[in-house]
Amino acid sequence: MHNLVLFGATSAIAQAVARRMVERGCHVYAVGRDQQKLEALLADLRVRAGPGGKIAGARADLDHLEGFEALYAAARQELGSIDVVLIAHGSLPDQKACEASPEALLAAMHTNATSAIVLASMAAEHVVDGGTIAAIGSVAGDRGRQSNYVYGASKGMLALFLQGLRNRLSGRGIQVLTIKPGFVDTPMTAAFERKGLLWATPDRVAAGIVRAIERRRDVVYLPWFWRPIMLLIQHIPERVFKRLSL
Repeated sequence: MHNLVLFGATSAIAQAVARRMVERGCHVYAVGRDQQKLEALLADLRVRAGPGGKIAGARADLDHLEGFEALYAAARQELGSIDVVLIAHGSLPDQKACEASPEALLAAMHTNATSAIVLASMAAEHVVDGGTIAAIGSVAGDRGRQSNYVYGASKGMLALFLQGLRNRLSGRGIQVLTIKPGFVDTPMTAAFERKGLLWATPDRVAAGIVRAIERRRDVVYLPWFWRPIMLLIQHIPERVFKRLSL
């Protein structure tokens, strides 16, 4: 039976992952920013887990790095040990605002890259050998595009860090999973016009995350078709790519 620590637990994808993991017999320690949403999630998970399940959590602003060690300590106290850490928190910044404001740019990079990287680095000291450290990145991190290159750069930074962490922890049998979703219909993407087959539901992405954890994958694109799409985009020559309005 796995003990899961979930950071950014109130996001739509994270909630769907938590439900699926509890149904598999996992105990969960959930960390989220929104107290009301967190309490609702914990109540739901306790019903799903039944009397034998361990479900606990804490409200925290994950932009504040100084609180991370206490969160890991609380999770270990509640669960006994940590088998899986999933880092699912982040934000979708306004690209134009980031171009106009260094403060906005740095805040976006901190939320989507720095804080997630620190959580992943610290997870290496808390996850049992043979366990899993997973973090949600984005296909946007595979190539910088004018429409969202601040967000993309932060997710690219996270992916590169996880690659190195994976290399470092392979001797301990720890899976380091980089999750790269495409367009997902969540509150974070509420301003987008949702059309076409490229959009996925949070539950579909969650199913892919759980499957990738169980299969000990290193990198997963969700849904699967984003892998060939991004491979094509990565191989467009720069002299051509820079002229495209993407």
